[in-house]
Amino acid sequence: MKHWVRRGAVAWLLWPASLLFGAVVFFRRLFFKLRIFKSHNAGIPVIVVGNLTAGGSGKTPLVLRIAELLRHHKWKPGIVSRGHGGAAAAKGGAPREANIASDPAEVGDEPILLARRSGCPVWVAPERITACRVLREQHPECDVIVTDDGLQHYALARDIEICVVDGRGFGNGFLLPAGPLREPRSRLSSVDAVVTHECAEVKGYGMKLQGENLVRIIDAHDVRPVKSFAGQKVHAVAGIGDPKRFFLQLARFGLKPVPHPFPDHHRFRAEDLDYGDEAPVVMTEKDAVKCKRFAKANFWVFPVSASLDPAFERWLLEKLSGSKAA
Repeated sequence: MKHWVRRGAVAWLLWPASLLFGAVVFFRRLFFKLRIFKSHNAGIPVIVVGNLTAGGSGKTPLVLRIAELLRHHKWKPGIVSRGHGGAAAAKGGAPREANIASDPAEVGDEPILLARRSGCPVWVAPERITACRVLREQHPECDVIVTDDGLQHYALARDIEICVVDGRGFGNGFLLPAGPLREPRSRLSSVDAVVTHECAEVKGYGMKLQGENLVRIIDAHDVRPVKSFAGQKVHAVAGIGDPKRFFLQLARFGLKPVPHPFPDHHRFRAEDLDYGDEAPVVMTEKDAVKCKRFAKANFWVFPVSASLDPAFERWLLEKLSGSKAA
């Protein structure tokens, strides 16, 4: 939303609505604290990875890195998501397992990516606690759950809260709908850790998204260095929270991206990517999940991985061990 960037006329017009939204947010959280509304325990440690702003901020790559870290240290993580953009996310939707054969229209794009990259069981449901319960029933070996998003989903009790802040910061600082915030910025003081991605205005553990190769979507064995496309015109496609970040990544490798931004979780159709030439079409992994069924030979995906401050990884393992002991 353009009016989320600064406090212009539209933002001020919507400001009274944001005050009402803020009151609802305040009392909802208060009622959970007072146990008027009940939080449900999953029975094993729960790590919530979320953010304060609407839209993506790098949560999914962080969840993948956390899952990788936990597996390396002999934990057996499962992953839970709402499955935004899929039918399973609808209110009353039944829990569903996401895997590489799943339909993005059913379980959403991010859960399929999480399942493919993490090797962990991934379950989606509008109510996270329901997904947690089914995951534990189907995968009793799991001893920790990582949620992709869900910072504001207080019905699920959590042991560790991690908030991601990306380069967009907090926009104009207003709550929805006048601004991008789901909760006030002051909420940062109550989370266990803040992870920052290309954001200098907030103190926290640093995270970088790194990638070196492009992979042809119709042939995963065709992997080429991004630099080998330097100097070429490419159609850069991004239906993520901050498309500009993706376009700049490609430009840093010397590519000449023609930017094609789409809304976060956009449901792509073949005609969306018909640009009338044979130039490479390069997209994010999340978008590639939805475009695979109609991919052409010139469609490429740019996989990225999160690189984290080692201090964060040490902190997380120590914190999680403490939660398990408790």
